[in-house]
Amino acid sequence: MKKLPLILTISIFIIGFISGVISINNLSKINNNSLPNFKPKIQFNFISILTNNLKVILLMLAGAITFGLSTFINLLFNGFNVGVLIGSTFLTNEPLKLITALILPHGIFEIPAMLIAAIAGFKIPYEITLYLLDKKEKPITEEDIKEFLKLALISIILIIIAAFVEVYITPEVAKLLM
Repeated sequence: MKKLPLILTISIFIIGFISGVISINNLSKINNNSLPNFKPKIQFNFISILTNNLKVILLMLAGAITFGLSTFINLLFNGFNVGVLIGSTFLTNEPLKLITALILPHGIFEIPAMLIAAIAGFKIPYEITLYLLDKKEKPITEEDIKEFLKLALISIILIIIAAFVEVYITPEVAKLLM
């Protein structure tokens, strides 16, 4: 695997993450250190969680045909969301307990799945760019396609595991710790 897609993926995610943490911190200051009472209407079952997470993975992978644009936008957006989520836990009295109970169990699968899908989404545009810069003979080789498909498959498997953990294990961990 080439290093540039990896570095690009991590950098974009971190920029989104930091922006999310900063924005939630600013929001809490505006609201006198209290967050508004958000109550999202999300069905909490395996199929709905899996469907939502697969959409994210597929949008990351779609960077292969959008020359990285869908990957970039979704990586930034999801980094921002993770930053908001993590940042908001630090506005409570027990942030590490909340992170451990509500984010960590499935996040250890979900975040790597998203990052791996993003690397795959940047892979094909990266290879085409190398070709356009006369740094390789073919725009896309059989090996490039195999690597893309391998990364895509790994991210899909991880996202299925993450959905299972989020629905069946995370609530149990939360009950124990909360």
